[in-house]
Parts: sequence; structure tokens; C-alpha cells
Amino acid sequence: MLLATQISTAELIAIVAGGVALVALVAAVALTVALTRLRRAQRTVLGEGGARDLVSYAVELQQAFELLRDYVEDAGQRLDTRLGVAEQRLDGAVTHHALVRYDAYNEMSGHQSLSIALLDANGSGIVLSSIHHRDSARLYAKQVTAGTPELELSPEEDEALRTALAQDR
Repeated sequence: MLLATQISTAELIAIVAGGVALVALVAAVALTVALTRLRRAQRTVLGEGGARDLVSYAVELQQAFELLRDYVEDAGQRLDTRLGVAEQRLDGAVTHHALVRYDAYNEMSGHQSLSIALLDANGSGIVLSSIHHRDSARLYAKQVTAGTPELELSPEEDEALRTALAQDR
């Protein structure tokens, strides 16, 4: 109590004012640190593009997303077109094939004659036959449309055609 009686009112007010000033200084430092962190985070989000607000940044992002969406849609349409062309080409490619080896003249020559069917996805293509004999070899080609030959097939050619058509069905 002796100390309290020795301090005058003006001194007490000065001590309290110093304490308030110290608290205000600590608060100012804390706010400065918080503001610095906030500005650093804002620069991370908004970039270094100068002074701009969140609304203008959001508008720029929206425009960029719209451009990106348009580009992706255009690329998707181009890919769809290319895929359609590729599918048409693949439909015309040889997708079914079969080979039948045999002795055409009932000789014991090791099955040197053969018939091969080469067909597309629609069952159209050709049947090739190579008939080997001791002195000669002959090659025959017969066209097939949608699984139906245009000329009569030999039993071996017919077997090659049936085997080829039976694939992946």
C-alpha cells in the first residue's frame, strides 16, 4: 500500500497509457503479420498481375474456362470425325481369314494346294485357291459379297469361307 500511496494520479495514468500503448503495439504487429500472410496468399491466387480484385479475377477465369471448353468441344468433334473415318476404313480391312491346305489331285505331295478366304467385317472379300500339281500350279480367285460367293466354290474353298465367316461371330 505504501507504493500505491506514493504514485500520483498522473503517474498512474501514464503507466496505464503505456500498457495500452504496448498492447496496441503488439496488436499492430500481429495485424501486420496477418496482413502480410493474406497478401502473400492473395498473390498466390491472383498472380503477380498487378492490383486487381477478386471479381475481375473471377471474370478472367470464367472467360478462360469458356475458351477451354470451346477448344475441347472442337477437338472432340474433330476426333469424332476422324474416328468415323477410321471405322469406315477398318470395316473394309481384312478381319476374317481362314486357310485350308489339301492335296488337290489326291497325290501324297504334302498338302501343297491351298484355299484362303480373306473377308472384311461385312463378310465381303475374296477366296484364293492355289492348286499345285507335279508339273504346274494354278491360281483361282473368286469374289465374295456379304458372305455369298459370286461363283460356285469347291468344297475346300467353301470350308475356308465358312471358317472365316465363323470367326468373331
